[in-house]
Amino acid sequence: MNRTLVIGDIHGGLRALHQIIERAEVTTNDTLIFLGDYVDGWSQSPQVIDYLIDLGKKQNCIFVRGNHDELLLDWLQNRNENIDEGMWFKHGGEATVTAYSQVSETKKIEHIAFLKSLQNYYLDEKNRLFIHAGFTNMNGILYEYFPKLFYWDRTLWETALALDETIEKTSDFYPRRFLLYKEIYIGHTPVTRFGATTPVKKACVWNVDTGAAFKGSLTIMDIETKQFWQSEPLHNLYFDEKGRNF
Repeated sequence: MNRTLVIGDIHGGLRALHQIIERAEVTTNDTLIFLGDYVDGWSQSPQVIDYLIDLGKKQNCIFVRGNHDELLLDWLQNRNENIDEGMWFKHGGEATVTAYSQVSETKKIEHIAFLKSLQNYYLDEKNRLFIHAGFTNMNGILYEYFPKLFYWDRTLWETALALDETIEKTSDFYPRRFLLYKEIYIGHTPVTRFGATTPVKKACVWNVDTGAAFKGSLTIMDIETKQFWQSEPLHNLYFDEKGRNF
């Protein structure tokens, strides 16, 4: 059976990634869509990228760009003017910088190439959009003026959360952004912020960031059946680390 599986934000948690690949019984026939934020949080960001590079050689993988992946790329290329180091370190960057102190220059070059190759979004043949954060243009992704919003925006999810479900889709008050695509899959904003532990659907938006950077699990979901598998909570897998928990 050829499945398409979508994976939420990993944030350096390679042990959790191994768990969900095993629990979902992933085979090389499956297509894997990663929604970004592979790094920043737990101690294995370089190893996560190594694993993804290797995985992409074995089967069909789509790698979407997350904001933390862009921050790491800037840092690896010494573009520090784009980084608020204090803020980045507080939100997982410190663990990444520490981990990269053990990584060779040759390996860093390989990781830079991977980070540059990430896609801002992926739109499949069934008009399903896979994007790290969202988009703001009411006409869709092709009209977005600031591409960084693809991996920084929170307004798409906030609007979905706040949407009055009694509003008809034909109403002038129904948000146009939710009429453009059959489904939208995002990460970026953990559902654990409002007490959820599993993927949440609001309007046509599926949020599969289940808080792996903090005290949640990493999630992989079959986009056809909506069946999902989760890792152990990451603070249990990395019990001697803080992740992004302050």
